[in-house]
Amino acid sequence: MTARVLIVEDEPAQRRILEEMVKRCGFEAITADTGFSGLETLSSTAGATIELIVLDLMMPGMDGLEFLERMQAIRGNVPVIVQTSQGSIETVIKAMRAGADDFVVKPVSAERLRVSIQNLLKVNALTEEVKRLNKKISGSLRFDDLVAGPSMMNVMRLGRRGAASNIPILIEGESGVGKEMVARAIQGESDRSGRAFVAVNCGAIPENLVESILFGHEKGSFTGASSKHIGKFQEADGGTLFLDEVAELPLDIQVKLLRAIQEGEIDPVGSRRPIKVNIRLVSATNRNMIEMVKAGQFREDLYYRLNVFPIMVPPLRDRKDDIEALANHFITRLSAEEGRKVRGISRQTLDMLRAYSWPGNVRQLENTIFRAIVLCEGDHLTIQDFPQIASLVEGYDVEIPAAPAAPVAKAVATSGIPGQVSDGSALGIPIVTEGGHIRTLEEVEAEMIRMALLRYRGQMSEVARKLGIGRSTLYRKMRDLGLEEAAG
Repeated sequence: MTARVLIVEDEPAQRRILEEMVKRCGFEAITADTGFSGLETLSSTAGATIELIVLDLMMPGMDGLEFLERMQAIRGNVPVIVQTSQGSIETVIKAMRAGADDFVVKPVSAERLRVSIQNLLKVNALTEEVKRLNKKISGSLRFDDLVAGPSMMNVMRLGRRGAASNIPILIEGESGVGKEMVARAIQGESDRSGRAFVAVNCGAIPENLVESILFGHEKGSFTGASSKHIGKFQEADGGTLFLDEVAELPLDIQVKLLRAIQEGEIDPVGSRRPIKVNIRLVSATNRNMIEMVKAGQFREDLYYRLNVFPIMVPPLRDRKDDIEALANHFITRLSAEEGRKVRGISRQTLDMLRAYSWPGNVRQLENTIFRAIVLCEGDHLTIQDFPQIASLVEGYDVEIPAAPAAPVAKAVATSGIPGQVSDGSALGIPIVTEGGHIRTLEEVEAEMIRMALLRYRGQMSEVARKLGIGRSTLYRKMRDLGLEEAAG
C-alpha cells in the first residue's frame, strides 16, 4: 500500500507544487488549506491511514506550532516535516520542541523532500518494530500485538484462557507456524508479564549436555565443569520456561523433567540437595506425541503432565487470510532494515502467494518476502520478484526478458581493424574466417594488440595494463608478431 502524506499549506500555488512533488516521489497526497481542516482530516477515518505530514509553519488562523500541539491528542506518533520561509535557528528550535521531526526551508527541492519523507517513514517503521520487539523481549507481548486474522481467533481465545491460570500448556503445530510467539503472548497476558521468559530448543542441545543446561551443575561435578552453572529452570524462576521441541528430549531427562513439574524442584548435577523453582511451563512440539507414546519414544506420564491445556496452531496453508497482513508486516520491517523503498505488494502477487501451500509456514513466508525485497526494482513487489514461488503455482510464471540483439556494423572502420565501425565503437574481434574456419590464436592476439594500441593511442603502460600483461611481455609479443610499426 502506498504511503499517504497529508500536506497542510495555505498558499494554493505552493500546495499544488508540494502535492505534485509528493506524487512524483511515489506517495499518495492529501491536502488541507488550513490547520483546522488538517486536524479534521487527521481525525477522520481516512486520517487513520496517514503516515506523514508536511506542514507549513506560517498560516493564518492556526499556525504550524499550534497545529503540532493540538495533533498530539489525535495522532501524536505521525512524523511531521515543517517548512517555512523563515529559516532562523529560533524557528527550528520551536518547531522541534513542538514535535516536528524534520525541517525544510521554502522553496524545498523535490530531492530534499523525497529524502526527508523516505527517512522519516523508515525511522517510523523501525520505531514501531522496536516497540514490538521490546514487548517481546520484556515479556509483555500480548495477543493484540500478534499479526493474526480470523483463522487464529481460536488460538488467541485459548491462549488468553490458559494465561489466566498457571496450568501447563502444550502448543502443537508444524515448524515455522509461530509457536514461540504464542508462548510469549501467553506470558504477556498472564500475571508473570514482564518477568523472565526463557526459551530452550530441546532439539538443538547435545544429548550429553541436556541435563546440565536444563537443571544446572555444581563445580567439579564432571570433567570440564570448572565452575558452577545455573540451569534454565533457575533462570526462569518467577517467570516462564518455554521448552520448544520438547518431544526431542532423551528418555532419562524426561524422568527428571517429570519430577521437576510434579515437585516444583530440580536437582542440579552434583548438587547435594534439591532447589525449589517457581516457573510457568509452556511446551511446544511439531511431532505427533500420541504416536511417540505408543512407540515408547516418549513417557506417557510426562505427556499427560505437559498436555494439560493443548493449543493447536494451524499451518499457514489453513490460514490464507493471514497472508496479506503478514506480507505487509514483513515488507514494512524488512524494507526499513534494508533501506529499500518497497511500500507494498500487488493484488495479483498476493493471489499467487495465497495459492501456494507454504510448507515452511510463516518462517518461509518471511524469508521469501526478504528475498523479493532484495530483487525488487520498484516500490511494490510483483510476481517477477517471486520466481521460485511462481514456478510452483499453477497459472503463474515469471517472464524473463529476451537479451538485447547484438548491434550490427554498418560500416567498416577506415583504420582497417576488423570489428570496429566508423564511429570508433568496438564490436569485437572475429574468430572465424570468411570461409568459416577458426582463425589462429596468433592472428586473434595480433588484432587484440592492434585494437588496444589504437584505443589507448600507443600509451604502452595503459595498453599493457588493460591487456593484463607486463610491459616487457607486451614489447616481446609486438616484436614476435611484427607490430612495432603499429606503436609508432
